[in-house]
Amino acid sequence: MNCSPLCNCTKHLGEDGSDEEIRAPGSGYRGYRLKRVADSSTSNIEIEVESGQDTVVHLRGRIDVDSSPDVRDRLRAILLNDPVRHSVSVDLAGVTSIEASGIATLVESLKVARDRGIRFYLQGHGSVLQLFESAGLLALFDLNVEVKGAS
Repeated sequence: MNCSPLCNCTKHLGEDGSDEEIRAPGSGYRGYRLKRVADSSTSNIEIEVESGQDTVVHLRGRIDVDSSPDVRDRLRAILLNDPVRHSVSVDLAGVTSIEASGIATLVESLKVARDRGIRFYLQGHGSVLQLFESAGLLALFDLNVEVKGAS
């Protein structure tokens, strides 16, 4: 086998589509298949957008594994819609905490923006922006907008 038994590829399934063969003793199976279960809780993030050629996206709350898909979807919608914006600035001043999934979402959005020729900024103040600076990620983003508290 080239991949983990936890993957979803069909070569690990039995002929009937079940995973009984990989659960057999001696199969090397060491866990259970992980399945994302729909969560009925509400998102931990508020997203407010000031549209125009220079768009500002204000985020408030926690960016975690539950809320980062909402942030990702909103940013992709802004970045991929025509007409192409001159710049998109994400205001992190209201973000209380950010997990790795949120950081990945912002880096992914930066890549989409660059591919479309859109300037992508982070702005705000506080510990979340300082985290980007400490991790060496702030330098990836456009720095023409004043970033308060990130020095």
